[in-house]
Amino acid sequence: MARPMGDSHRRFLQTMMSNGIIDGSQAKALHKHCCEVAGANYSQDRLDEFIDVINMHLQPMFMHVRKGMSEEDGLQYYALVNLAETDVTRMSSDYADNELELFRKIMDLVAESENGTASSTDILNCGDALLSKKLKKKETEQVLNKFVQNKWLTEKHGEYSLSTRCIMEMEQYMRTLYQDLIKDCHVCHNIAFQCQMCENPDCGIRMHLPCVARYFKGRSDPHCPACNEFWPHEIPEIHRPPASQSQPPSAKENTAPSSTPSTSRARRSSRRL
Repeated sequence: MARPMGDSHRRFLQTMMSNGIIDGSQAKALHKHCCEVAGANYSQDRLDEFIDVINMHLQPMFMHVRKGMSEEDGLQYYALVNLAETDVTRMSSDYADNELELFRKIMDLVAESENGTASSTDILNCGDALLSKKLKKKETEQVLNKFVQNKWLTEKHGEYSLSTRCIMEMEQYMRTLYQDLIKDCHVCHNIAFQCQMCENPDCGIRMHLPCVARYFKGRSDPHCPACNEFWPHEIPEIHRPPASQSQPPSAKENTAPSSTPSTSRARRSSRRL
C-alpha cells in the first residue's frame, strides 16, 4: 500500500506543477522548506524517498517527477514529466500544427548535427519550407522565442539545443525516432547530444562535456576510457553553480512553462491526493 501524501508532499508537488523543472539544489532547498512549513520530519539525504511517495500517487495520472542531468552544465535537475504521451503531440495544446512541424525539424537538425545544436539560419530556412503552413522569418523567430520561454529549447549565441526538460520528457520518443543517430554518454549513460567523441573510427564513444570535465580532471595526458587512444579535445572546466541556486523556487512565480494536458490534469487533481 502506498504511503499517504502529507502537506509537505503536496506543497512540493504544487511547486513542481508551477515551475515544471528545477535544479537539484533548488529541489533540496524546496524539500527542506516544505517539511519545515508543514511540520513534517526532514532528513536531507531522503529527497529521493520523499519524491518516490509523490510519484506513487502520480501514477494514475501518468505523471512522474523524474531526475536528470543538464548536458550544458552537468547539474542535476528534477522535472514533472508526462508519461501518457510519447512525442511532440504532448505540446499540441500550446502550439499550432506548423509550429509543431518546425519543432520536429529542429529535433532533426539537432539529432543529425555533430555538436548537438541547430543554427538559427538553418531553423529559419526550415520555417520557409514547412508542409503545413510556411512561417515568415519574423514568425519563425517568435516561435523560437516561445520554445525557449517554455523551456523546450535553449539558445546560446544563435545556436539552439534541446533543453534538459525536452530531453527528459521525450527521451523514449527520440530513442525510437533517431535510433541510428542517438548515442549514450560513456560515463553517465544518458543521451548525448552536446558532447565530445573519440576520434578512433573503431571506437567513437561519446561523453557529455561535464562528464569529460569530471572524468579527465587533473589528468595532463587524457586517453579514451574505452580504447585508450589519446583524447585530442579541449578538456572543459567543471561547472560550479552559484550559491543563489540553493534558494527554493516559488510556486507563485510567473516563470512556469506552458502546461501539457496531463500537467493540467494533475493540477486539477492535486487536492484529491
